[in-house]
Amino acid sequence: MMNRASHWILILTALTLTACGGDSSESDAGASAPTMDNSAEVEAGYAAEPDFYRFRSLEDLPDNLEWEDGAALPEIGSPDAVKGGTQYIALPDFPRTLRTVGPDSNGSFRPYILDNVVTLIAQLHPDEREYYPALAESWALEPETSTVYVKLDAKATWSDGVPITTDDFFFMFWFYKSEYIQAPWYNNWYGTQYTNITRYDDRTFSITTSSAKPDYASKVLELHPKPRHHFTELGDDYLERYQWRFTPTTGPYVLRDEDLKKGRSIVLTRNKDWWAKDKKHFRYRYNPDRVQFNIIRDAPKRFEAFKRGDTDQFGLALSEYWYEKLPNSDPDVQAGYIAKTVFYNDYPRPPYGLWMNTSMPLLDDLNVRLGIQHASNWQLVIDQYFRGDAARLHTANEGFGEFNDPSIQPREFDIEKAQAYFAAAGFTERGPDGILVNSEGQKLAFTLTTGYGNLTDVLTILKQEAQKAGLELRVEVLDLTAGFKKGSEKKHDIVLMAFGRFLEMYPRYWEHYHSDNAYDDAFLEDGSVNPDRKVKTQTNNLEEFAVFEMDGLIDAYRASSDKAEMIGLSKKILNLHHEHASFSPGWYQPSIRLGHWRWVRYPDYFNHKHIREASTLWVHWIDTELKKEVLEARKSGKTFPPMIEVYDQWKP
Repeated sequence: MMNRASHWILILTALTLTACGGDSSESDAGASAPTMDNSAEVEAGYAAEPDFYRFRSLEDLPDNLEWEDGAALPEIGSPDAVKGGTQYIALPDFPRTLRTVGPDSNGSFRPYILDNVVTLIAQLHPDEREYYPALAESWALEPETSTVYVKLDAKATWSDGVPITTDDFFFMFWFYKSEYIQAPWYNNWYGTQYTNITRYDDRTFSITTSSAKPDYASKVLELHPKPRHHFTELGDDYLERYQWRFTPTTGPYVLRDEDLKKGRSIVLTRNKDWWAKDKKHFRYRYNPDRVQFNIIRDAPKRFEAFKRGDTDQFGLALSEYWYEKLPNSDPDVQAGYIAKTVFYNDYPRPPYGLWMNTSMPLLDDLNVRLGIQHASNWQLVIDQYFRGDAARLHTANEGFGEFNDPSIQPREFDIEKAQAYFAAAGFTERGPDGILVNSEGQKLAFTLTTGYGNLTDVLTILKQEAQKAGLELRVEVLDLTAGFKKGSEKKHDIVLMAFGRFLEMYPRYWEHYHSDNAYDDAFLEDGSVNPDRKVKTQTNNLEEFAVFEMDGLIDAYRASSDKAEMIGLSKKILNLHHEHASFSPGWYQPSIRLGHWRWVRYPDYFNHKHIREASTLWVHWIDTELKKEVLEARKSGKTFPPMIEVYDQWKP
């Protein structure tokens, strides 16, 4: 799957990314490697798994299928939207690759070429939570066999003009199951969650999932194909060969070779021949003709660029920006040049908190972890840093309704409890700097890493409060990509981070809490710890969580097709994770806060209910005439009515 079952997107920052203009230097995309053709290998792969890759004819389709097309769902976006203009966005760092799979692919640029822009088989309506057609013309469900039948839209083509066919979905499975891509998560998901793909003709196929889970249809409908014609050279050198190649897309934006300026800027161009440009649910979206990205590494400088009008939008989730740097009294706000918007969305919340690497010395001690829990003053962070506009997370998986366990309470800041747990771990004396030491003179100290430079003050609060309990946190602030890389390579002690959640029925636990993603072979057959196990990198198990009992619960949860059983297992998983104390839950915010220039237009209702960010659905547009008017007004002193809006139609 692209959205739900893909590597979970790292939450970029609490700020929406923005940008300024670029330069005109030549592209530095790199020389191409010698060509090759893997067609024989791919076909041999299909032949080696005849039960998985099946070939039939249209006459073999079941007779009683009921085809659906979501025709009654309301349109997404506004008919007032106008195509044109350039949107300027700033990235905190330059992408390390254009690959969307494999090492270094999960960065701040990926949503713009994959997650938020590609078309899937069908997509979940952001208000109704029912599916509307995308690549599919229609689909049919067969619950008895957990199979989904798909008819592709005859107009569907890749951005290079090649038709999208059943072959691209066959190849998708071969691609994701291949070791060439060096992506264990994808290898596991596509190798275990599906049992068959059957070809009926170029535009008709079926996919069967491995279990009749309540949401089995979503595992198929949210799949995104891979262009077989583009990956004919896929082999051992995949990482290097495809490092800077833009993959043909099903979405509206393309990257031309000359628009990639390594280390400096990227420009995406709207494909005016995009196959879905007139299709319902897509025709009023993806409106800017060009999207220009430049690298502005520091959040304060990104804000300065926004205030100059060099960039179009800026996320104001942080109270410092909402109340101080861009207050309602700001001259540009009062003059109506810059709009301030609060939008209450309904979406599973990203789990901001402290992820403790239990493979590191001392952090493998439960008493140390429990002490850190009670030495973390999240309430002060909420009250002081967020001005009370955030709330405390209880677990790392909020927003999944009956799959949550409301009885789980986060551990409160309590110096006495923290010191008691630290003492149980052997840290009973304070050194001259006030930090606890054990009998061997070892300090109770850890490096606290983040890739969120704009959250440095949060780390400062946590550091200062932890010192009261005798705990030293050495703050390390990296750029976003480097911060995530350190975590995924398991080189961190403690990292402040959050992963994006997706709109789905129930949470997934295997990525973060199964030992498969912590060690190469975590346990012996009797369940005891394998003394020769090695840390597994490039996974999202940042806690190096490896508990034999948890593996069993997660395996049962993944295999179950009974919703009630899954709910019970989910609560057991959450409680076991809470008892392990390797994640200190931080905060969540119930709304989106955005600053944008007046020329960035949104629908009258602003946005749809189930969105992660204001730009998730691309329902906004650039009013080029209004932009000229606003820029001239700033020079002449002309003003407009202020635009300070609160959209609370979806507020709980």
